[in-house]
Amino acid sequence: MPEAGISQRPTVSVRSKDSLEEVCTEWHQASLKLIGNVAPWRTFRWYHGQKHYSGTYWSATEQAHVIYESRLELSRLLFADFDTAVNRIIAQPFLLRAVIGKRERKHVPDFLVMTGGVPVVVDVKPRSQLDKPVVKFTLDWTRVLVEGRGMRYEVWSEPPATALGTVRFLAGFRNAMCFDPDLVKALKDRDDLEGQTLRYACSAYRTWTEPVVRSAVLHLLWCNHFAVNLDEPLSARTIITRGACP
Repeated sequence: MPEAGISQRPTVSVRSKDSLEEVCTEWHQASLKLIGNVAPWRTFRWYHGQKHYSGTYWSATEQAHVIYESRLELSRLLFADFDTAVNRIIAQPFLLRAVIGKRERKHVPDFLVMTGGVPVVVDVKPRSQLDKPVVKFTLDWTRVLVEGRGMRYEVWSEPPATALGTVRFLAGFRNAMCFDPDLVKALKDRDDLEGQTLRYACSAYRTWTEPVVRSAVLHLLWCNHFAVNLDEPLSARTIITRGACP
C-alpha cells in the first residue's frame, strides 16, 4: 500500500492510566510520555462460542497483570516478560485512525513494548492469516504509521515450539518474592556453575533441599543470570552458561 494513500492527519486515541480519560491527538504529535502511560484501550471480551482464550497474566516486568486476547498473544507476552531488555509491556495501547482511499480505518495494536531503545509496536497474527488481503492491508498501513514515527513495528506469529515450552516453564519461577534471597545470592556468587549441567547446579548446596535449590536456579534462568540454549528441550543434562544479567 503506497504511503501516499494515507491521510496527512492520522490520529491516536489513548485512555489515561491515571484517570481513564480518553485523549485524542494527531499521531505524529503524540509524545512517548502520552502513549507510554496508558490503560488498555479495550479489555478482553467474553462471549459464548468464542474461538480465542482471553485472560490476564502477572508480568514480572510490570509487577502487575497484563491482559491478552488469545493464547498466541499470551506467547508473545511471555517472551516480552522473559526479555531483560524490556521495561514496559502495555496491552491494547492505543487506537490508530487514518483516512485511506477516502475511508476511515481503525486499528488497535496488540502490545507496546518499551526498552531502553526504540519502542516496539507489536501485532500478533497466526501465520495462516498473514496473506489474507484484509489482514495484510491493516498491517501494512499500521507499519507505515508506526515506522514513520521512528518506532519499530513487529508482526509476530507462532514461535518455535521448543523455545516456547522452555520460556513457558521458566515463567512459573518469575516472581522473585517466592525465593530465598540468601540462596539466590549464594548461587549468583558461585563461579563454578558455568558449563555445568542443570542437575549439578541444582545439587550445589546441602544447606537447602534440592527442590528449593532447583527452583532458585530456574528463577535465575528466568532472570537471565544463567542462560540455556532455547533451541533444545530443557532437561537435567542441559548445560547452563552465564547470562546477560549480573
